[in-house]
Amino acid sequence: MATFLYKLGRFAFRRRRFVALIWVALLAVAGVGAATASPPANDSFSIPGTEAQKAFDLLEQRFPGGNADGATARVVFRAPGGEKMTDPDNKAVVNKTVADLKAGSPQVASVADPYKSEAVSKDGSTAYILTSYKVNALELKDAAKDGLREAGEKARKSGLTVEIGGDALQEMPETGSTEIIGIAISAVVLAITFGSLVAAGLPLLTALIGVGIGISSITALATTLGLSSTTSTLAMMIGLAVGIDYALFIVSRYRAEIAEGRDREEAAGRAVGTAGSAVVFAGLTVVIALVGLAVVNIPMLSKMGFAAAGTVVIAVLIAISLIPALLGFVGKRVYGRKARRRMEERASASGSSGASGASGASASEEKPNLGTRWARFVLRRPVAVLLLAVVGLGAAAVPALSLELGLPDDGSQPVSSQKRKAYDMISEGFGPGYNGPLMVAGDAKGSDDPKAAVEKVRKTIAGLDGVAGVGPAVFNKAGDAAVINVVPKYKPSSVDTEKVVSDIRDHAGSFRADTGAEVLVTGQTAMNIDISQKLNDALMPYLALVVGLAFLLLTVVFRSILVPLKAALGFLLSVVAALGAVVAVFQWGWAASLFNVEETGPIMSMMPIFMIGVVFGLAMDYEVFLVTRMREAYVHGERPGQAVVTGFRHGARVVTAAAVIMISVFAGFIGSSESMVKMIGFGLATAVLFDAFVVRMAIVPAVLALLGKSAWWLPRWLDKALPNVDVEGEGLRKQLESDSPARTEQDAELTRV
Repeated sequence: MATFLYKLGRFAFRRRRFVALIWVALLAVAGVGAATASPPANDSFSIPGTEAQKAFDLLEQRFPGGNADGATARVVFRAPGGEKMTDPDNKAVVNKTVADLKAGSPQVASVADPYKSEAVSKDGSTAYILTSYKVNALELKDAAKDGLREAGEKARKSGLTVEIGGDALQEMPETGSTEIIGIAISAVVLAITFGSLVAAGLPLLTALIGVGIGISSITALATTLGLSSTTSTLAMMIGLAVGIDYALFIVSRYRAEIAEGRDREEAAGRAVGTAGSAVVFAGLTVVIALVGLAVVNIPMLSKMGFAAAGTVVIAVLIAISLIPALLGFVGKRVYGRKARRRMEERASASGSSGASGASGASASEEKPNLGTRWARFVLRRPVAVLLLAVVGLGAAAVPALSLELGLPDDGSQPVSSQKRKAYDMISEGFGPGYNGPLMVAGDAKGSDDPKAAVEKVRKTIAGLDGVAGVGPAVFNKAGDAAVINVVPKYKPSSVDTEKVVSDIRDHAGSFRADTGAEVLVTGQTAMNIDISQKLNDALMPYLALVVGLAFLLLTVVFRSILVPLKAALGFLLSVVAALGAVVAVFQWGWAASLFNVEETGPIMSMMPIFMIGVVFGLAMDYEVFLVTRMREAYVHGERPGQAVVTGFRHGARVVTAAAVIMISVFAGFIGSSESMVKMIGFGLATAVLFDAFVVRMAIVPAVLALLGKSAWWLPRWLDKALPNVDVEGEGLRKQLESDSPARTEQDAELTRV
């Protein structure tokens, strides 16, 4: 592996114009393809294997032309003090709004008159119009949304309080200025790390090229592969993250090789041969984590995972080919002016006193960097550092024991948002359950008397605890299927509502035995409950698949059993600790005001799997880059402790910079007004903080110090069975030594120094 990548790096450096032209051409082709492709279709969101999805499928079959999974909007009215919604003037405004909504868009399926559908509160202060659409929220056109907004604006002019809720108005969340600040911090960190604006710009430039090719390709192939407009969301975030990381690793190693006296082409080859090997295997771990999302069996999530994995592959290919090509263009500008001046002074000194002597003097006078000093500190006190790190992460993980999963509803929106205001108005006027009614589908095809069977089901459900109301049954034309709306007493995201759904489903067997009718619970609330359960059930299989495959891969890379085991356990510890922090802030409300969390509640059900997939990939990036440098030093003859110091001397600064960049980027999403986006940003930023600075910087060197040579132990039979990928470049070094005796003397001298 290292030898092949070494040759690739030198080729890319020599033929830099050709290589750069290829990548520019690929970007242009992908861009043209995206520009000329038909707009990507929106996903028809489905959750195979769930009761809610089975009910949707039944309703689509028995109610042709219906809109079981269609978008909905609630236009909520509140009368001024002393007035009622049943007053003639107010009633006229509502009726005019009903007419406007019906004429607003051809995608409107039905508009319910509140005075006929019992959608006026008992005290007469509140009323709402339920508008149903023929398509789901993802497929709703802008014209339909504009018609909904315009109807609300016209009604407000009458003096009534009017707010619009429901999923019809899906808006892009605002991330605020903090996202821009996060990107700016990334640029500053790169500039500080390299001391050169040119070197800092390379990772950003190549990451943007990789993301551009990836996103454009997804858009161009959307119709062919059935990809939706949401598929590129994860690809953009992950592609940018790993693109910066991988380029950072290669550029850093290139500068280190230059500092050791290599010529530029040789330095490029060795950088790609060594750091490039780490990049390839780090990329493979990310791909494993993303492709593994398919085990959840949610089509939209699977597509997002595959698309993001493709973008990661592009980032790897760019790192090992375009980066060395661009390094050929920038020349010595990869260093800042001061660094170039010092190199010239050293070169001048070596010319007068001898290369070896000058090199030895400069090396011996070089002060240990912060990474070296930290590694030596940990080596002196490994037990204390390990205990402190593990206990600290364990304490942070304690809140995760009370983790409650669910999907957010409009009640979790900021109190200033229109959706939240509509949600609160309905809760106050009718009850919280009206914000998330259940839809009970009855298949009475096997019943002798369908109407009697459905009526018995309706009465039984009405008598269950937690049910506030049950609407009349609506039959299809054939009379063999019906829909019953059930209103719980509790808000949609509550545990009590889950119990209501569970109670109805528990009666399904008796309904079938007594009436011959099959009863299924669906609707947005039931769908959210089923999604949460499905994600919860898939968590352990997904974790086992990802960690298991990555363990095998890292065993091949490090040729060790204990090092991959330590990497996996450290990752699990950091993820659980990050989940504990998420629970403490977003579920318990600790420091909620600091992060502008206005409403606490269950943690988004997708959060654990999402964090595992994203953070695992980034964590293994840091692990592979840091520990391969240690492995390289150990294989080249250094003692285990000294190898740890060498790995930190060369890798700690780069890993720190990469982690700070990712933390700043993810933390930018905390400024979003959308609670789900805010939670994702906080969780990912916290997980990277724990993993990079506690696990990789403290636990890893402490464990390696305690294990000593045992860390690199591998059974002989396994050593023979595993392929030798030469990630540490030992085979490359031997080949270079045999090819160039002169270079052997130089390398040996540099190694002794």
